[in-house]
Amino acid sequence: MKSIMLLLALLSVSLTSTGAAAHELIYTVDLSGPNEAPANSSPGTGKGLVTFDLDLVTMRVQLSFSGLTGNTTASHLHCCTSLAGIGTAGVASETPSFSLFPLGKASGSMDQTYDLSQQFGYNSAFIFNHGQNVSSALNALLAGAAEGKAYLNIHTEAFLGGEIRGFLQPVPVPAAIWLFASVVGLFSLSRRRNQA
Repeated sequence: MKSIMLLLALLSVSLTSTGAAAHELIYTVDLSGPNEAPANSSPGTGKGLVTFDLDLVTMRVQLSFSGLTGNTTASHLHCCTSLAGIGTAGVASETPSFSLFPLGKASGSMDQTYDLSQQFGYNSAFIFNHGQNVSSALNALLAGAAEGKAYLNIHTEAFLGGEIRGFLQPVPVPAAIWLFASVVGLFSLSRRRNQA
């Protein structure tokens, strides 16, 4: 009984401490040529974070890239593929490219926040194909990201269809990991006491 009470207390503390972070969905992205469709042998790489803030209705894109074989022509977020982690999809974010993305470069970085409560935050075709309003488009984008069906890519003069890309991967919440470890520890302790 004491174990259950302690577990409930830990759960309560964990939920309280993660309340503020619960309104952000954070994804990592690792971009490479082999991740493109079709795959290519580009030595280019990229890393980034995509953070959806559900309170502010924004998407922050933090991205760095280097080693591209051509100069950049565009970068955007695509959604939603038929299957997680493979295939192609139309552009979901603004077109022709993220605003303030460094064009004409083989390497660079960006850190920009986009307003997803307004039409200009999306490709108009994405809005049309997902309920014909911003709210439905946002829900489709969030669902696609959560299901592993959204990817970010960078287009260059050398690879007009995309030189490097990566699918969004969720970042685990540290508190959730701590809670899981705590629960496993309590379960093991309880079993050892019962066996003694």
